[in-house]
Amino acid sequence: MIDTLWLIGIGTGSPAHVTGEGMAAIRDASVILMPHKGQGKDDLAELRHRIIKASGSEAEIVPFDYPLRDENLPYLERVESWHDEIAKRWHAASDKNTPPGPVALLVWGDPSLYDSTLRIAQRLVPKPEIRVFPGVTSIQALTAAHAIPLNDINGPIHITTGRRLRDEGWPEGVERVVVMLDGEAGFQQFQSEDMMIWWGAYLGMQEQILDRGHISEAAERIVATRKEARARHGWIMDTYLLSRNA
Repeated sequence: MIDTLWLIGIGTGSPAHVTGEGMAAIRDASVILMPHKGQGKDDLAELRHRIIKASGSEAEIVPFDYPLRDENLPYLERVESWHDEIAKRWHAASDKNTPPGPVALLVWGDPSLYDSTLRIAQRLVPKPEIRVFPGVTSIQALTAAHAIPLNDINGPIHITTGRRLRDEGWPEGVERVVVMLDGEAGFQQFQSEDMMIWWGAYLGMQEQILDRGHISEAAERIVATRKEARARHGWIMDTYLLSRNA
């Protein structure tokens, strides 16, 4: 049973992204649950192990396999069912004669931004005491890598997903949009507009790839880069910023 759950943001690929507070939490945790996300994503687990080693932690590391989503279900039902199963696997992993004390999960990026770890934690019964240790987000890593500000002077910023961008188009009332979780390169729909894109994949990792430019000349190049990188690594995480006020 999980009495105390620590959700520790570990940034987007660099051990240096973990805050001092996060490192102390990793060091003080009794158990660290280690997700295995399937073939081709072993480098994600390897990064977590490097961070744990750097912290000086002596926690018991308990692996668990991530379930697959049921693609036959409608989207929201599919996600709900998936989250239920993940929560069950957390419980099963932490019940295997693990030592008492805080159970930790190392969360890619930050637990508060387009991440469902907190929602999954609410499914645990009985509900544990939850503490969050924030980490560097992919948005921060993207703007830092390109050395650009996130917003225009006194300007709003809109953060959305690739799915919503494709289904709903450009959000009203904003000049800049950050897009996350876009497996379909939704920026291609704006190739006819005078718009800038700042794109990055594997942000913070040694494999980091960056590109920038006007959509009309950069879109095709970024799509080709994504395809090649996914084939080489077996997975890809990327984020981008679009601006109509270039």
